[in-house]
Amino acid sequence: MTEQTPPPAAPQPAAPLTTAEDNQWASFAHLGGILGFLPALIIWLVFKDRGSFTNVEAKEALNFQITVAIAQVAVFIVNSILIAVTLGFWGFISWLFPLAVWVISLIWSIQGFLKAKDGNHYRYPFALRLIK
Repeated sequence: MTEQTPPPAAPQPAAPLTTAEDNQWASFAHLGGILGFLPALIIWLVFKDRGSFTNVEAKEALNFQITVAIAQVAVFIVNSILIAVTLGFWGFISWLFPLAVWVISLIWSIQGFLKAKDGNHYRYPFALRLIK
């Protein structure tokens, strides 16, 4: 006689985040912008269904970081063209624009972190709203 194994149990949904955890992960999504868009993307994908505050703030941080990535690519292209056209003269000051984009991203990410850790929503002054 063969013994039948019971079917595997259906996976249970993860427990909702507490208010403190929700604030924590939302603030980490903003602070992760220092490293790029991946931290915000991972936090949004993992916690979007577990905490409404984290869902909103991680989406906001992700949209901003995607905007920053697009700006960095645009600055690289413009700098490359200007260096080619000016025969390298532009190369002496071409580092200013990528640095400015990075500094703005750093400042606004830290501001978002400080607001979100206190449970307040933060909206970046400029961001393409690609993820709704």
